[in-house]
Amino acid sequence: MATFRRYFNNQQTYIFVTFVTYNRREILIPNIDLLKESIKHAKTKFLFDIFAIVVMKEHCHLIISVKKSKEVPQIIKSIKYYFSANISNNYIFNNLSESAKKRNEKGVWQRRYYDHIIRDEEDLFRHIYYIHFNPMKHYNIAPKDWVYSSFKNFVKNNLYDENWCNFNDKYKIKELDYE
Repeated sequence: MATFRRYFNNQQTYIFVTFVTYNRREILIPNIDLLKESIKHAKTKFLFDIFAIVVMKEHCHLIISVKKSKEVPQIIKSIKYYFSANISNNYIFNNLSESAKKRNEKGVWQRRYYDHIIRDEEDLFRHIYYIHFNPMKHYNIAPKDWVYSSFKNFVKNNLYDENWCNFNDKYKIKELDYE
């Protein structure tokens, strides 16, 4: 099994995070309120802010701002645990491997997640663009029409034009790929 090294510091840090459902099952949108509740629950335990987010049918991308980057694994674990503990049994995957059963997994999430420390302003903007580009990339839905995203907040704060990433822009932006 691979050993992952994570970089931790004690400064205010922006971190891009992706977590994915087990077997990429499309369970997040039908359970969007539970996911929001899971994030709120994690915020009661850890000090972090969500800078940008998009929730897709089977995965979620977000940029979080943390003072202690060493808490990121616990933040993600807290979100996933709360979600898994409170999801309806209809969404629990029963055909789990022996390894998953030994770990008391429910077949809701993939075990790991991806994270990337944002290095500078250019890196931050690239990842924000990627987050807001995701509905276009996966579903050909313009960001302004995807409600499970922070895009409209960025428009409201004059950081984007409402028509950013229309269908013509899709091919200009396509080189963004962080999955």
